[in-house]
Amino acid sequence: MGLFKQIRDDVRCVFDRDPAARNSFEIITTYPGVHAMIFYRLAHKLWGWKLKWLARWLSMFARFFSGIEIHPAATIGERFFIDHGTGVVIGETAEIGNDVTLYHGVTLGGTTWKAGKRHPTLMDGVIVGAGAKILGPIVIGRSVKVGSNAVVVKDMPENSTVVGVPGRIVSSELSQRERNAKAKIAQKIGFEAYGASATSPDPEAEAINHMLDHIHALDRKLREMNQHVSDLGGQSIDLSDLPSIDRYEINVGDSKES
Repeated sequence: MGLFKQIRDDVRCVFDRDPAARNSFEIITTYPGVHAMIFYRLAHKLWGWKLKWLARWLSMFARFFSGIEIHPAATIGERFFIDHGTGVVIGETAEIGNDVTLYHGVTLGGTTWKAGKRHPTLMDGVIVGAGAKILGPIVIGRSVKVGSNAVVVKDMPENSTVVGVPGRIVSSELSQRERNAKAKIAQKIGFEAYGASATSPDPEAEAINHMLDHIHALDRKLREMNQHVSDLGGQSIDLSDLPSIDRYEINVGDSKES
């Protein structure tokens, strides 16, 4: 794909991911993420032509101009969008697929001083929320959403949502109606801003709820065993004084007890 077509696609994709965008002229003249990508596309070409000092100088100028630092050796696919942009850092061996979105303060960094592959790979459709750090030669699968301020240091499977420090996968047991509603929204806007939303599950609350479910199951099994012992003529155990845990339920998403 030609350089100018890449830049044109970088500009056009802003309309799909930023409702504040009004026209191409405004995007080209006022969006630092687009400025950074224009400079990166040029610097990456220079790097490929072995004009490495000039490529590094151009990327340094782009950092001064936009507040975004992209190493010219990084590999970035089509329709890449950096929203707001300030503080974004993309390392030398980072690889980014198509239709990826980053927000401000994101770091795609390395964890070693050794040469070679040391920065992450982001597959197609990944969204990385503000302030998130993705570190090391790991792979973030297709359509993964990384929540704001998460720190990810291991591979993540496709279509997952990652939050927390260190980053961990969260999932939500939604009804079919809720899944259909979210699918329609995702199809309409193409991404979830900042990699998370008000309905995103709370991993700590989910863990507590799973523990409570396990305790309930053990309680049922104990009562069944006690009944079987009693039916066989044995002495049953009085379980009436066990404290109830029925009133403890953590609401996934807001971490409030009920």
